[in-house]
Amino acid sequence: MTFKILFYIIFMTLSGANQADSGSKKLLPPCRDTPNCVSSQTQDPKQFVAPFKIKGNTTEAWQALKDTLNQHSRMTITHETPTNIHAEATSLVLHFVDDIDFILDAENKTIHIRSSSRVGHSEFGVNHKRIEALRLQLQKAQLIS
Repeated sequence: MTFKILFYIIFMTLSGANQADSGSKKLLPPCRDTPNCVSSQTQDPKQFVAPFKIKGNTTEAWQALKDTLNQHSRMTITHETPTNIHAEATSLVLHFVDDIDFILDAENKTIHIRSSSRVGHSEFGVNHKRIEALRLQLQKAQLIS
């Protein structure tokens, strides 16, 4: 029994260290092999969505992104740091939750994006449409190209 507890502690420590490292390397979680995820860091052309390219001030664009997310009634920011945002979007009818992640790469004036459904296989392009709607709002504000 003690061996199982020790193994569990070691396993949890190592998996936590990997998650911390991935944030410092500016990497989004990978998409699963399903069509209900889009990411600006995937190599799969079916799941790829272009990152947001910041035109001017990165701090201003990052704040505008947060403000835009907060304006959506079914979208909630659940975790944020100076360079990462995690939000959840809930569907209107069946209340499915999608995870949306953003990473600010201020050095390259880029915001990387990932939007993924938690359950199911297909979502009729909702994640891609959500990212493109956010892109359009930030483009109208002339913050990204």
